[in-house]
Amino acid sequence: MESGQTVAVFGAYGHTGRFVVAELRERGFRPVLSGRDVGNLKELAYETGLDARPASVDEPASLDRALAGAAAVINCAGPFAVTAAPVIEAALRAGLPYLDVAAEIEANADTFAHFADRARDAGAVIVPAMAFFGGLGDLLASAAMGDWTVADEAHIAYALSDWHPTTGTRTAGAVSRQRRDGRRVRYTGGRLEYTNDAARTEDWPFPAPVGPRPVIAEFTMADVVTIPSHLTVPEVRTYMSVEAARDIAAPDTPTPAAVDERGRSAQTFLVDVLVRSGDTERRAVARGRDIYAVTAPLVVEALGRVLDGRAAAVGVVSAGGAFDAADFLRALSPHISLEPHP
Repeated sequence: MESGQTVAVFGAYGHTGRFVVAELRERGFRPVLSGRDVGNLKELAYETGLDARPASVDEPASLDRALAGAAAVINCAGPFAVTAAPVIEAALRAGLPYLDVAAEIEANADTFAHFADRARDAGAVIVPAMAFFGGLGDLLASAAMGDWTVADEAHIAYALSDWHPTTGTRTAGAVSRQRRDGRRVRYTGGRLEYTNDAARTEDWPFPAPVGPRPVIAEFTMADVVTIPSHLTVPEVRTYMSVEAARDIAAPDTPTPAAVDERGRSAQTFLVDVLVRSGDTERRAVARGRDIYAVTAPLVVEALGRVLDGRAAAVGVVSAGGAFDAADFLRALSPHISLEPHP
């Protein structure tokens, strides 16, 4: 894509933000670097030769300056419970599409609840959770559903070889736990439900070469917000491989370490999605590397489709609700290997 369009990236100097900036440049966009840390912004601007515009969510005028002349804004700065609403407000003032990479369940639910009517009335496109968690699972579930618009259950099982969390992931997790009073969350009976029950372990039959392995059941991720936002599925359950769950729970797990020229870690992932209607099951499987790095092609592909008119709806829309899921996933083939099942 040789668009040359300017895209503001809030939180550009963060771990995921840097991947997004690199992907935008590779796709022919002109990123404008933004965020509240002036020192980190200057450092990244020096490294990349890009324009830097400091901005704070506490100063609406600074956000307006950061977005001036841009075609869209991508928010990569967590915790999104703090940043999403102010940046969305700035995008609405500027008449720009907004996308973010939020994995926080409550922050994404807030975006749908607080901005759906305003965005629809304004003809604006707001795409939250356009990331590995929330976005990819939604696309896979939507592709697996095919011609179904209703299903009884959707199951999204994650097998990560490991999970070395970024500082942002840990901070966002702490905010979410505080908002929940330490309770767990699940999506059942068509709504989010909070519980003090202990998490349970069960086996999930991942395809080879991963194979069956123990997972934490109801290790709930943003898919429980994105999938029900456009599909009638009263039970949405997500699972996490025990090894990855232990990594992220441990306070001394290190941050991701780059092992290639693109800055990716050695982490691998497999996402196994099953949707069920009555006695009929449909599946979709995706494999890839580095959940943070793969978020960049996810959100930048979405951005391109929003800007060229391939978003199917206006308002607050998830990945599966906004785009042709099967076509979108095919476009990610350089980054994600797909194994659809009938």
